[in-house]
Amino acid sequence: MKRIIIFSTLLVALVSTHVFAQDPTRFAEEVKKFENAAANYPEANRIVFTGSSSIRLWVDFKSYFPNHNVINTGFGGSETSDLLHYKDLLISQFKPKQVFIYEGDNDINSGKAPNAVIGDIAVLVTQLLDEGVESIVLISAKPSIARWELKETYEEFNEKLAKLSMIIPNVYYADTWSTMMLNDGTLQQDIFLEDDLHMNKKGYDLWIDEIRPLLIQGK
Repeated sequence: MKRIIIFSTLLVALVSTHVFAQDPTRFAEEVKKFENAAANYPEANRIVFTGSSSIRLWVDFKSYFPNHNVINTGFGGSETSDLLHYKDLLISQFKPKQVFIYEGDNDINSGKAPNAVIGDIAVLVTQLLDEGVESIVLISAKPSIARWELKETYEEFNEKLAKLSMIIPNVYYADTWSTMMLNDGTLQQDIFLEDDLHMNKKGYDLWIDEIRPLLIQGK
């Protein structure tokens, strides 16, 4: 693992730019509900899904994973730096075998450069691998009607996220962006809630087609 740490440190030095991170304590009350939550789940083959509101709002979440020991710790309008701050509470306490991460959507919308976000994700991934997580899946930023003007920046971020998964062992990439697009390159319109940002059930039905093949086996 030391080799991975050194590699990721170099990677962060290469890709990161200085950005002002929002105060993560703004989520203190929301994440407090996860204190000591590990006791509520069987110990074997835990799979944590975490990240911003596209994970949190997956309200019928467990019905998509009837044969897996899944845990949803999505929170608010979080950015990657927030997840780093609350990593122990939202991920590490569960000692998961696998982790799915959805971050970057809000980072890009707040003005962060894709390289800066990738740097934060590289740090997070390195820490989790060092803790013994066996498999990490990075979920691509999704397209949305509300943030369509940022399409090119999201595509750049997703390309870098996919490349990150290729160069770090046991890290994988779920391309939810492509599955939400039509063949003519336009965005599906009927997969969102009224805010044109978050997804309805049809949207999550598309996501699961990309996520299911990456799941570890076992309950």
